Order: sequence, then structure tokens, then C-alpha cells
Amino acid sequence: MTGGGSAQGGPDSSIGPVTTRADDDASFLARDTVDCLPDGALARKLALGRPLRVKLGLDPTAPDVHLGHTVVLRKLREFQDRGHVVVLIIGDYTARVGDPSGRSSSRPVLSGEQIDANARTYVEQAAKVLDPQRIELRYNAEWLDMSMEQLFALTRTTTVAQLLERDDFAKRYAGREPISILELLYPLMQAYDSVAVRSDVELGGTDQKFNLLLGRDVQRAYGVDEQVVVTMPILPGVDGERKMSKSAGNHIGVSEPPQEIYGKTLSLPDRAMPGWFELLLGEGMPPRLTPRDAKHALARRLVERLHSAADAAAAAAQFERVFVQGDTPEEIEQVSFAATDGPVHLPALIADCFGGSRSDARRKLAQGAVKLDGATLGADDIDLAPERLEGAVLQVGKRRFRRLRRAA
Repeated sequence: MTGGGSAQGGPDSSIGPVTTRADDDASFLARDTVDCLPDGALARKLALGRPLRVKLGLDPTAPDVHLGHTVVLRKLREFQDRGHVVVLIIGDYTARVGDPSGRSSSRPVLSGEQIDANARTYVEQAAKVLDPQRIELRYNAEWLDMSMEQLFALTRTTTVAQLLERDDFAKRYAGREPISILELLYPLMQAYDSVAVRSDVELGGTDQKFNLLLGRDVQRAYGVDEQVVVTMPILPGVDGERKMSKSAGNHIGVSEPPQEIYGKTLSLPDRAMPGWFELLLGEGMPPRLTPRDAKHALARRLVERLHSAADAAAAAAQFERVFVQGDTPEEIEQVSFAATDGPVHLPALIADCFGGSRSDARRKLAQGAVKLDGATLGADDIDLAPERLEGAVLQVGKRRFRRLRRAA
């Protein structure tokens, strides 16, 4: 993995032989995209016979890369495998604004420390799909920490009318909902990233189409060759309906344990499976398998890709043992709770063990979704004696287990 270079993108790096079959490569790379704009532009870029600079921007507003992100990452890997340079931009500066795409309100502002910590995990998780040796890693604070004179020059490239053409801005404006000046700057800042790294191709989900096309306009205003815009379909979450996202609670993180990935995949509705096979594996659903067997095959393939074949086999065996035969897992992660003479506040302990908030933990207790050594707890089980917790197995939902130990 490389980094650095000037604010104009550094030297073009050659990472392997570039194929010369421009038309064939363009057809292959565009085969499962939603947009590849303008028509014929990708083939013309490929015909240049040099490594293309293929850009993806990620705002580290959360610490998790999930399967939805891997749809775009898999396409980037295809560019890598054909000798092109993936320019991965960590939006440590744009994350301080928050991308308003698809949102009806502004995003909460994160601290610099949170953004930096999230950025580190993003790179590690993206490397599960990308070849880390074939990434040019950049942080857009390199060029967006600009003078007022430079900011004025950037804002002259675009009109407010252009920005209000975005669906999310248009709806909020029509509904008389507030739109901050800072949010209006976000598309311009992302577009300037394409100027700074001299992007030949930029990838994103269909919800990013406006931003990616604006990148072409801003590149043209700065005299930089315009990028090709490639958009990928949006992966539905495990509910089979909404876009996969952590905030919707329907995501699978690429760094989640094998058992979690396997179990969550099996909760996918049958109707969503063809899209998952196509977008995540690049192939159709096996025609001779029953929906149940196809779902298990999908779960195994995803765990193999994100972990290993051995982990996939172990996850399948554990699923059979725990959810078919009703046993507890053979290996359970151990966590410690604070030693105290008084009772332990269970919602806080659940939040510490499994993530989420204390209020969410209380809801799970009220729903009967929490067990202690196999016994279902209820809404009144808020404060428990530490002796009752020592050595016990705490279970939340169907797939998450922790063995509790009192700290010395």
C-alpha cells in the first residue's frame, strides 16, 4: 500500500501489466454496473494504454465496512487485476461535514479522534477485498485544508441551482427543511478530490451518481481530464428491503466473527438471494438447490471470502449444533465484568458485551431476547447479583454468546 504524493495526486504508479483489449475490458468491467458514463468513455480511457487511476472515496463516519460496501470494492478489485491503480481516499476532512446523500437531515458531527480511529479500521477491512499492495492511499485533508482564496475558486465552479437538483436537497428545500451551507459544500469537496488525485474513473453506489457527475464538471473547470463515472447497485440488507446500513440494523460487517456472518446470512429472505449471489459473488443462484440449501451455500461462500474455508466449515457445524440440535457453542468469547459488592446493572453489561445502547438492551430484555445459562430473562431483570453472573453464559438473540467472568 502506498501513500503520499503531491496534492495533485502524486506519480502515476504502474502496478502490473495493463491489458490492451480496451473494448473487451470495458465490456467486462461495465457488465454489472448501473451506469458507466459517458457512453464509450471507459473504452477510450482504457485505450490510452496506461494504468488508470480508479478512485473510491470513503468517509469514516462509522467504524464498520459492511457487505454493501464490498459491491463497489469487488469492482475495484477487477480494475486492480487488470493492472490499474486504485486510489482509496479516506475522507477525514469530508467526514467532518457528513455526506447528505439519501438523508433527510444533516449527520451528527464526529470528533477528530473518532474519525481517525474509524479510518484505520476502514483500510484494514477494505483489504479483505482489495490487494493492499495495489492501493494508493490518500487522505483528503492533504488538499481540502485550503486557503479562503482556494475555497472561493472552488465555489465558483458550481451554482446553487445545480446543487439543488440533487433529490435529497430538492426534497428538503421543497419541504422547507433546513439545508446548511456546509452540506452544500460536501459535493464540491468530494468533486475536488477528483481534481486533486487526477481521477480517471470514480466508483460509487447509485446514490452517489450526482456527486460523481459533479466531479466531472469540477475537473473540467480546473482543466483536468474528466473522469468516467461508474455506479454499482445498492445491496439490500438482511431484511431484504432497505439499503444495508448499520443505522438500519440490517448489515453484516466484513470483520464480524464467522458465526455471525453465517447466521445473519441465513436470515436473508429468499427473494433477496439472487441479488446477493450476483452482487457479492458475481454469479447466479445455483438452480438445482432448494432455497434453504442455496442460503447455506451463500453463507459458506461469504465466510470463506472474508475469513477462510476452515472458518466457514466451523461456522456451518456450529449453526447445526446450536440452532438445529439446540446446544451451546463449543467456544464462547469470555468477557469480564467489574468486581462489586452490589448488584450488576444488566443493561450496561449487555451494552459492554455486545455493543449498542443501554436502552436497546432494556428493549431486548422486555422482548425476551436475553438468556442467562439458557433461562430467559425479562424486563424486571435489571440488576443481578454478581454471584449469579460469574461463569454464566449470557445470550442475546439467537447467535450471540458471551461467558461472564468477574474481574479480579
